[in-house]
Amino acid sequence: MRIDLHAHSNASDGTDTPAELVAAAVGAGLDVVALTDHDTVAGHTEAADAVHALPAGTRLTLVPGAELSCVAGDISMHLLAYLFDPAEPAFAAERELVRTDRFRRGRAVVERCRELGADISWEQVRRIAGEGSVGRPHIASALVEAGVVASVSDAFTADWLANGGRADVRKHETDPVTAVRLVRAAGGVPVFAHPGAVKRGRTVSDQVVADLAAAGLAALEVDHIDHDEPTRAHLRGLAAELGLLTTGSSDYHGSRKTVRLGEHTTDPQVYEALVDQATGAKPIGG
Repeated sequence: MRIDLHAHSNASDGTDTPAELVAAAVGAGLDVVALTDHDTVAGHTEAADAVHALPAGTRLTLVPGAELSCVAGDISMHLLAYLFDPAEPAFAAERELVRTDRFRRGRAVVERCRELGADISWEQVRRIAGEGSVGRPHIASALVEAGVVASVSDAFTADWLANGGRADVRKHETDPVTAVRLVRAAGGVPVFAHPGAVKRGRTVSDQVVADLAAAGLAALEVDHIDHDEPTRAHLRGLAAELGLLTTGSSDYHGSRKTVRLGEHTTDPQVYEALVDQATGAKPIGG
């Protein structure tokens, strides 16, 4: 089985619609794909409908999820949440709070970019985002359109959009221990996304990971494009020490990033162990 547990649609900052993501997953030869848009479940229904509409004999399982914006001290981090009840009130309210503040933060980041000499506009960023919630990748795309940087990844440096960069503006982010507990209370399974992605900014200490494990964290996302081999080895050792599972995922964003669906995958036994922990929702199709 080929299992990719981290992918985005245009419900947040990907370029594929949820239905297009499902089709791309089939084309990539995946057996399982997780839709994990940032702080939203807006793409779940369309993706589920697309799975149900697949031709007979086409086998693809959809794992509904989300990627949550968190902050530990002053370090931003992301938490993947799988198979939670999207209607559970406390977790739904927190996701709404984060989404609402994304809008304020997006406008402020655009204004910072303009002050730094970038000829971009809020209207341009909204056009790029379409129906999705505005995120930094949309602003990065605007910077590419304006010729300020050569690629989206080039925008995520200290000169522009990286955490703590010249154009960075803090947004509301959930305390990660609180986030883990919210996900568990909603019947979901929490996994720490790309915990060693130093190219994105500072990363949290092993002690923070231990605190998350004590709160109910299920796994670390180890095999990821932003992790080199020494980082992966360290994370595998840390996961073993803390009794956590390890996953692998593409963190696919469509054409906004160069990573391909299925570029990194999760072991089928790990996937089954994660599903067994979920009580809020079930995988769809397959």
